[in-house]
Amino acid sequence: MVTNDEGIASFRHKIIEEVARLAWAGKLEDDYEDELVYKLIPGPKATYRCCIYKERELVRQRIKLSLGKNPTPEKAESKNIIQVLDPACDECPISSYVVTDNCRNCMGKACVNSCPFGAISVGRDRTHIDPSKCKECGKCAAACPYNAIAHLERPCKKACPTGAITYNDDGLCIIDEYKCVQCGHCIHSCPFGAISSKSYLVDIINAIRAGKKVIAMCAPATEGQFGQDISMASIRDALIRMGFYDMVEVGLGGDMTAAYESLEWIEALHEGKKVTTSCCPAFINMMRKEFPEQYKNNKSETISPMCAISRYLKAKYPGCVTVFVGPCIAKKAESQDESLMGNADFVMTYGEFRALLRSRDTQLLPVENEYQEASVWGKKFAGSGGVANAVKECMEERGFDTKDISVRKCAGGQECKTALLLLKAGRLPEDFVEGMMCPGGCVGGPSKHMAENEIIKSRNHLLDTADSRGIIENLKNYPMDTFSMYRDGHMDEDVLAVLDTKGDNQ
Repeated sequence: MVTNDEGIASFRHKIIEEVARLAWAGKLEDDYEDELVYKLIPGPKATYRCCIYKERELVRQRIKLSLGKNPTPEKAESKNIIQVLDPACDECPISSYVVTDNCRNCMGKACVNSCPFGAISVGRDRTHIDPSKCKECGKCAAACPYNAIAHLERPCKKACPTGAITYNDDGLCIIDEYKCVQCGHCIHSCPFGAISSKSYLVDIINAIRAGKKVIAMCAPATEGQFGQDISMASIRDALIRMGFYDMVEVGLGGDMTAAYESLEWIEALHEGKKVTTSCCPAFINMMRKEFPEQYKNNKSETISPMCAISRYLKAKYPGCVTVFVGPCIAKKAESQDESLMGNADFVMTYGEFRALLRSRDTQLLPVENEYQEASVWGKKFAGSGGVANAVKECMEERGFDTKDISVRKCAGGQECKTALLLLKAGRLPEDFVEGMMCPGGCVGGPSKHMAENEIIKSRNHLLDTADSRGIIENLKNYPMDTFSMYRDGHMDEDVLAVLDTKGDNQ
C-alpha cells in the first residue's frame, strides 16, 4: 500500500517497537532515551533529514508520543491525540498559488486583471504572486489561458475534512484543536512524516506485566487486513501468546449496537424524526463541534460497538483492562471521552499492533478458524453501508417492514458534512444517516494495513466462512442485562423487550 509517508512510516513504527521492547523488559528508566536515540540514529550521516541532529530530535519527540505524551514541553497543555512534530514540518511552500514555467508573460494579462487583491505583478519572464496579498481565491488560476498557475495546497490541509489545519508565518502546520475531529487523515498524507498520534502500547504492556486481565477487542475491519489466511482466530491466538488474557471481536458489539439502534429507528419513524448512527467517533465529533443542534436532537443515543464490548467485558471481568485494535485514530479520542463511562481503556492501530508483535517476536499464524461471536451483519459494520444494513436486518428480525426506509450512507468527510447541512436545513430527504468519515468506511481507515482492494478481497473470503446466525438470536447468548447500551449509562428496565422478535413493533 503506497501512502504519502511510506518512506518514513516504517521508521516511525520501528521507534514504537523499540520503546515497546524496553517496556517488556522493564527498562524504561531515566537514561534509556539517549541510548535509544543513538541506537536508531548512529550517524555520522543523516538518512531521512538534512542532518542527524534534526533526526535525533525527531526521534526524541516520537519517543514521547510512543509514551502517550505530547512531543515537547511547549505543547504540554494539548489534549489532542494528533500532534505536529515541528522539526519535520519545514519543507512545504507557504504560497498556495504559484506561477510555473508555463507562464508566457502574455500581453492580455488575464491573471493580473482577474486578481481583486492586487497580488499579481509582472516580471521579466513571468508574473509573480505576492503571498502576503494573495487571499487564495483561485481566480488567477481559473483565468490563465496556459494553466500556468498551480494550486499547491498542502497535502495535510487538503486531507482535513473540517478545515482544522492552517500554518503560521514560519510555514509550520498548526492544528486547530477545536475544529479537529481526530480522524487522522492528515497523518499519512504528510510526505515528511510531520504529523503523528500518541501511542499507548507502554500502558498496555505495563498492565500485562502487572498481571491484570488485559483483553483485546478487534474491530470488524480486522478480517482481511492481514490476508485471507489470517482470521480472527489467528489474531486471537497471537494476542494470547503475547500475554493478553483474551480477545473478543467487536463485530459482536456491532450486533449489540444494531439491536438498540433498530429500536431508535422504529421510534423515530413513528415520530417523524431523523436519526444519525453512532459508530464513527470522528463523525460524532463533527456533529458535536459543527452541528450542535443536530448532535443534541438527531444523533443516536446508543453507544458504539467498541464501547459496548468494553462495557460487556468490564461487567463480566471487573477490573479488566480493555484494548481496542483497529484502523481508526479517532477511536483513541473516543476512549478518552469522559462522558462515556466504561469505554475502552486503550486503543492501538494496526501499525502499532504490528510493532507490538515484533517487540514480542510474535508472528501471525494461520489457525483453524473456529472462533465466531458476531453475526455476519456485525462483522460487516466495517464497510460503508454496513451499519445501516445491520440495523435494517434487526428491524426485519423484529417483523418490521423496511422496504420504504431510506438511508443516506455517507463515507468520507464531504459526504458527511453535506448530509448534516441538509439535516440542519430541514432538507434531508432520507429517514436516517449513516456517517463514516473514512471513504469506504472503517475498512478504509487511516491505519489500514494494505490497499483497500486487497483487504476487501481477503475479507470477503473470510466473511464467506461465517455462519448465518441472526443478530437478535445471537445476543440472547450474552448477558445484555448486566451493562448499559446508552451513552448516558442508564439501564433498560426490560432487556427482554430489546431482544423481542415477535413483530410487535409495527
